[in-house]
Amino acid sequence: MDQRVSLITLGVADLDRARRFYEDGLGWKVTQLVEGQVVFYQLSNGLALGLFGRDDLVKDGRFDDDTGARFAGLTLAFNARSEIEVDAVMAEAEKAGAVIQKSAEKVFWGGYSGYFRDPDGHAWEVAFNPFWELDPQGNLTIPDPSTGLIPTDNGRLQ
Repeated sequence: MDQRVSLITLGVADLDRARRFYEDGLGWKVTQLVEGQVVFYQLSNGLALGLFGRDDLVKDGRFDDDTGARFAGLTLAFNARSEIEVDAVMAEAEKAGAVIQKSAEKVFWGGYSGYFRDPDGHAWEVAFNPFWELDPQGNLTIPDPSTGLIPTDNGRLQ
């Protein structure tokens, strides 16, 4: 199996509400949709995000559903180029209807991050990691540990 993720699908309670959040609130553009069933957004770094009715996703995957009211142990992440961009994205998400789970702050590993939940409770981290690089298209590069530029447990570089 190739070491990559191609598509992240979120099961949503109300597809129209989710579309309004991502499109009107965050300014994302639909790439493909099957009206009333599924919406896809091409992300700038080769990934795609899908929104699928939660009940339909439960049926499609034959999942036992617990209504999704509790934390599922999964977060999506948006890596920013600066602390200022983190704050701007958090504010944009909140204005769009997100619930701020944790306000952005300096964190133990040497970066800056916060968390919000979209209208269906899906958790997003917005983070600036000064040890990782983003190319102009937003593709993330995690440095090779052999360079010696990796944070230690206290956030300092080795």
